[in-house]
Amino acid sequence: MISTKACKHIYSALLRSSKQEIKLSYSTGVQEKKIFVKGQTINYVQTGTGDHKVLCFPGALGTIWSDFKPQIEGLDKTKFTVVVWDPPGYGFSRPPDRNFCPEFYRNDATAAHDFLKEIGINKFSILGWSDGGISGMILAAKYKDSVQKLVVWGSNAYVIKEEISSYEKIRDVNKWSEKMKAPLVKLYGLDGLQKMWNGWCDALAEIFKQGGDICKNDLSKIQCPTFILHGDKDPLVAPEHPLFLLKQIKTSKLHQFPDGKHNVHLRYSGEFNSLVSNFLLE
Repeated sequence: MISTKACKHIYSALLRSSKQEIKLSYSTGVQEKKIFVKGQTINYVQTGTGDHKVLCFPGALGTIWSDFKPQIEGLDKTKFTVVVWDPPGYGFSRPPDRNFCPEFYRNDATAAHDFLKEIGINKFSILGWSDGGISGMILAAKYKDSVQKLVVWGSNAYVIKEEISSYEKIRDVNKWSEKMKAPLVKLYGLDGLQKMWNGWCDALAEIFKQGGDICKNDLSKIQCPTFILHGDKDPLVAPEHPLFLLKQIKTSKLHQFPDGKHNVHLRYSGEFNSLVSNFLLE
């Protein structure tokens, strides 16, 4: 069985949970809302009164409170209006359930744009973690007039063989430790979790079979200022990825956390929030 420590190192982006974390949200005074957009339930929170609108985009299987609690609580609510959503099919943005296909990153980008438009936000910046960063880059390339600034971390524009191998090693959720598996089982059910995780692994494997390209060609189309952050000890994202993004996105800069792993915005939330706030407001 994969140990708790190994699971944390391999998939910290995935293993966060629902009801307990949602109870924590009530102490912040932030309440979740639901809206129906083009046949999809969208669960989200909106907090702050600042002029600068910011969408926080979770990673794989991620939810509002599992992925962005420190940003909901820590970003200056007088300077920012922060919107965080459960992407389609994740968390409480159901029904319908998640539909994984090789185009799911692009589908999420379009869904995010449509959702924000539905709640009256036409100009915004993006904070995208992991999968959310990938969809964020696609969104910024496709909807240039909508995106002011882009922040991504733990993200990649293509997938390599070693990464596919790491996903396959933890495909069977029964090999996950109970501590890591239990919160997601509570949210999705055991069969539902396995089905969802299989879908994600299958989609990435298909992308790799097709050459591994996720959004390489989109990067040159990104016109907004872009801030790339990276944990140098990230076990999910190879060191070549942030350097590739930096080279391909014209108006980009890179900040590295020497001891950071995949979740630098959680592990170093104070420093992260300060860096990102300064970038968004400069």
